[in-house]
Amino acid sequence: MTQHIPTRRLRFFMTATAPCPYLPGQVERKVFANLPFSEGADVNDQLTSAGFRRSQNIAYRPACETCDACVSVRLPVADFVFSRSQRKVLNRNADLSRALVEAEATMEQFDLLRRYLTTRHPGGGMTDMTWQDYVAMVEDTAVRTHLIEYRLPSDDGGPGELVAVCLTDLLADGLSMVYSFFDPRLERRSLGVFAVLDHLRQAELIAAPYVYLGYWVQGSTKMDYKGRFRPMEVLRPLGWTLVV
Repeated sequence: MTQHIPTRRLRFFMTATAPCPYLPGQVERKVFANLPFSEGADVNDQLTSAGFRRSQNIAYRPACETCDACVSVRLPVADFVFSRSQRKVLNRNADLSRALVEAEATMEQFDLLRRYLTTRHPGGGMTDMTWQDYVAMVEDTAVRTHLIEYRLPSDDGGPGELVAVCLTDLLADGLSMVYSFFDPRLERRSLGVFAVLDHLRQAELIAAPYVYLGYWVQGSTKMDYKGRFRPMEVLRPLGWTLVV
């Protein structure tokens, strides 16, 4: 397989040290690069496979000096078997409609995001996000990306109430769940888990090998849930390793 090499060499930078948003008492640093506009999709493919995450036109990964708790994870679609509890989550949300839409921000999405952040992540780094910030998060990119909207059934035949949204990149080897949010009032539906399971079904339909979940942070109440999806692959110094 021929590896794509960008014509313009990437420049990587380091952030300053800051308090870790996941583990109390820890500090974080990140290494990041700006994705080139003309070759952003191909570069994003390679960097995601190397453990980077995308935010708008920036790709980043942890570069902490005293901690290595953040581990890149992806789910191998062909090997994944839904557990009994996961099948229950799928059945519980079988009434939802799913629509793939262009990466264009709407006020309806932003209102849902605000409710999600206020309830699930009060005081977090994104709670003061403005409408302009959200537009940039969704639309400021040169990669292959889209939104998935999940809605409740409607009574009048029109669009139902929006209850979950995922910003998802289409990669050469799978789907990358960049960011997802949902209605915090519908806790019984387990919409965060459902979104991951539904992406596994979407990836299977298009014969995509992997669903990338970003970073699994053991010990973090915000990120430890990713460890419940098995089998999964984790990125180690010598490459991707299967964990069952």
